[in-house]
Amino acid sequence: MAAMDHSGRDGIDGRQSTGRSTGRRNARWLRWLPLALLAAGLGLALALGLHRHLTLDALAAHRVELARFVAQEGILAAAAYVAVYALVVALSVPGATVLTLAGGFLFGTAAATGYAVAGATIGAVAVFLAARSAIGGVLRAKAGPWVARLEGGFRENAFSYMLFLRLVPLFPFWLVNLVPAVLGVPLRVYALATLIGIVPGALVYSSVGNGLGAVLDAGERPDLGLVFRPEILLPLVGLGVLALLPVAVKRWRR
Repeated sequence: MAAMDHSGRDGIDGRQSTGRSTGRRNARWLRWLPLALLAAGLGLALALGLHRHLTLDALAAHRVELARFVAQEGILAAAAYVAVYALVVALSVPGATVLTLAGGFLFGTAAATGYAVAGATIGAVAVFLAARSAIGGVLRAKAGPWVARLEGGFRENAFSYMLFLRLVPLFPFWLVNLVPAVLGVPLRVYALATLIGIVPGALVYSSVGNGLGAVLDAGERPDLGLVFRPEILLPLVGLGVLALLPVAVKRWRR
């Protein structure tokens, strides 16, 4: 009877161990699922050539239809614009700058800035959450102690660093979406710094887009590298330096 009891317990323990192992594998797959969906979405968008619709030529060709849609639909058009912007950023599809120009042309500078900032923030948060779920802990665990030190310094001044990275347009937007997830930046800090930090750039391109119709009618093209001109880039760098001022004050006090 004791042997039977012992055998039964071994069977139960084995089933429980197998169940826990299966649960861990399922949990790993679930952690990777959001990032895999974003990667698959990017591949599908590029395969279908959707990024070719986010060009100045495509905007010039369809601007009349787009303007008519905005005039007729109003709120629905604005919601669709924010949704498309968020999707473009979440999938890291090239063309967000042209999308911001289109917003300025269709909605005006102020409204387009707000819509672009909302869409970009939503998309950036989606990438951040997917990356944090899939690779954040894994990379921190495998990268060694230097990442732990970098993570500690970054998290201590996360808002200042994030604001600097968003204000200064020298860092790829998609990269700034991923790195904070690896370094353990809190979601609320990431979202707030993104929301504030992308306003100046969105304002610049929305204002250019507001006059896009006249530029296209004249047979010209807007300067997509406008934000890198010294008269615009230097003030943005100055704002970025101001964002790092609290970090400098902390170090000085120490």
